[in-house]
Amino acid sequence: MAPQGPSGHLLEVAELAQALQQQSMDVDFVLAELIENAVQSVPAAQYAGITTVFRDGTVQTTTATGPYPEILDDIQQRHCEGPCLSAAWEHHIIRIGDMACDTRWPSYSRDAAEETPIRSAMLFQLYTNRQTMGALNFYAEQREAFDDDAAELGLILATHAALAWNLVRRDEQFRSALASRDVIGQAKGILMERFGIDAVHAFELLKRLSQRSNTPLIAVARQLVESKS
Repeated sequence: MAPQGPSGHLLEVAELAQALQQQSMDVDFVLAELIENAVQSVPAAQYAGITTVFRDGTVQTTTATGPYPEILDDIQQRHCEGPCLSAAWEHHIIRIGDMACDTRWPSYSRDAAEETPIRSAMLFQLYTNRQTMGALNFYAEQREAFDDDAAELGLILATHAALAWNLVRRDEQFRSALASRDVIGQAKGILMERFGIDAVHAFELLKRLSQRSNTPLIAVARQLVESKS
């Protein structure tokens, strides 16, 4: 049986991150379990979530406990401002002691205080790349809920979550590469059968079609496969 209390949940978070590295697991399940254990590890935290922020300003709730993290993300999307956007792109840690009084993101803070009971928040940068950023977020209905000890514990959890997140992204990229290879293989087979050519010439034909139409090769291959079915 897993240990009880914050230290036990912290251990489970570490084990989940390690499990992702060692074997193939359902990504959504692992992230949901990770967030569930994370929120139980931080005293005073009532809700938690992982937010993905895109360079174009799109805000997406990847996983969350309870309804409020997603509502708060929607508010940030609405106003193009908020702590997740700042935690994701500019800072490593952000704390909000009283949502109703915070002046850093006035439109966000106003709507967050009106539409949710959340008053405290603590947000950590998870990862960054050219197109997206991720943030791990903790929320509480109590004002001034997160002290320095909570921030230190949250940083440890964010480190484990960042590891899990990177493994998730790597797995998705690998699966996407496999899917693309399969589609291109099917398209090559269609061309080989239709024109009586070998695999090398079929691939060269796909590349020429891609260049002439200024369309990504995978898109050309997918169109060819779909037209055949």
